[in-house]
Amino acid sequence: MNFLSTRGNTAASDIDTALVAGLAPDGGLYVPEDIPALSLDAPGATLADTARAVLAPFFAGSKLESELATMCATAYSFDAPLRPLNGDGNHLLELFHGPTAAFKDYAARFLAEALSRLRPADAPATTILVATSGDTGAAVAAAFHRRPGFNVAILYPDGRVSPRQAHGLGCWGDNVRAFRVDGSFDDCQRMVKQALSDSALRERTPLGSANSISLGRLLPQIGYYAHAALRFHAEHGQPLNFIVPTGNLGNACAAFLARRMGLPVGEVRLATNANDTLPRYFDGADYAPQPTRATLANAMDVGAPSNFERLRHWHDSDDALREAIRATSVDDEIITATLRSAPQRHGVVPCPHTATGLRVLEDLRAGGDTRPWAVVATAHPAKFETIVEPLVGHAVEPPPALAESLTQPASAIPMTASYSFLVGALEVKPANIDRLCT
Repeated sequence: MNFLSTRGNTAASDIDTALVAGLAPDGGLYVPEDIPALSLDAPGATLADTARAVLAPFFAGSKLESELATMCATAYSFDAPLRPLNGDGNHLLELFHGPTAAFKDYAARFLAEALSRLRPADAPATTILVATSGDTGAAVAAAFHRRPGFNVAILYPDGRVSPRQAHGLGCWGDNVRAFRVDGSFDDCQRMVKQALSDSALRERTPLGSANSISLGRLLPQIGYYAHAALRFHAEHGQPLNFIVPTGNLGNACAAFLARRMGLPVGEVRLATNANDTLPRYFDGADYAPQPTRATLANAMDVGAPSNFERLRHWHDSDDALREAIRATSVDDEIITATLRSAPQRHGVVPCPHTATGLRVLEDLRAGGDTRPWAVVATAHPAKFETIVEPLVGHAVEPPPALAESLTQPASAIPMTASYSFLVGALEVKPANIDRLCT
């Protein structure tokens, strides 16, 4: 299978080249030339089995084709349960059972397995460069920590992630460096894209991407949508509809691809926070990125979602895209009210991001929608204890892996939203990083 750039100015590549590059040479995002159609059965399949079946067409002819089953067994070694909620037809797709308690663990682990196998044994170390609004960085750090041949540089907006998220970004050490940027997530994302498009820099310092701009992050996320939808369809004989809390649109693009591949995925609704670039567009306005606003659902604090390029590429017109997907903005006041009422109303304690999806579900039910819906639970509520616990009135116990990480010391390097600073930092070996702090 060939992969093209969303901007159309790059020659077709195979998946191995696209995975290593991260971003296409013309600055666009890689997409499959054709989206394959699948017909799968669910009974007896594990999550790893389903993921392998879904990913197989994309890796046909790849150096990784023969190792795909092993890679999936490692990346999907923890489940993604579909949990019934209070109310007929209401479900929660729990994606927070991995090592950093967020949905991004699945794809980050898959990408690490892929890039390790594609890296020549005698190649210089590759720096995985990642911008994060809260959860991506920790998942990438966990996946690449102490992995031979790789360093990790994490950029996150200082003061705009939860305390436990910040700890999870800076607690690794060894080959992982965290940079707390005086700016927004969009500033971090801009610098990462600039670095990945800087051919002179990449000649001096091999770089790779682990943001959702990477195919290695996007494609593996199809697996858990496929698995949940197939099992639901086998049991109930109808498609499962999904509500996806979203910021940078990577997880939403995976849900869209699952549906386009012919899997029993029904409607896909997007839930955003007060950063309403997407809801305004889907309501008919021109696509117009906005400055990022800080919210309680900070991992979705994105004003210029990168993966919009992919969604737009897959549709013939704005009207066609607006017909395919809808989006709703949920502000902090509504997130707070939803969090407070969720234990009694839904039977679950959600994180602030999941709460945006629960609110969309409530609105659908109030409007008379009786179809089965699954809200995608993107992170464990214990990562946001300062927000969640006062609203639900009790402590939220962190899962074991998160609890262990909180016992480790953590630190991050302060930096301005300056590309020249980033270039300098990337050219300093991790062992000598202390000199950046002087």
